[in-house]
Amino acid sequence: MSETATDPQDLSYEEAREELIEVVRTLEQGGTTLEQSLALWERGEALATACQAWLNGARQRLDDAIDGSSEAGSDD
Repeated sequence: MSETATDPQDLSYEEAREELIEVVRTLEQGGTTLEQSLALWERGEALATACQAWLNGARQRLDDAIDGSSEAGSDD
């Protein structure tokens, strides 16, 4: 993880997810200082939030598409 880490909100879902996986691996391996662990934890939380926002947006788009197609199919 670089010092000038990209804002998680600016990452694609796939980028955020891959970085989150790497953060978790690093934390699980241990060997980091308390300060490094806290920074990684905070980064992981931000990445998880960004991933959840992507998933929520995708769910909303699917729901909208389903609602739109069912409304288009009804002749009431």
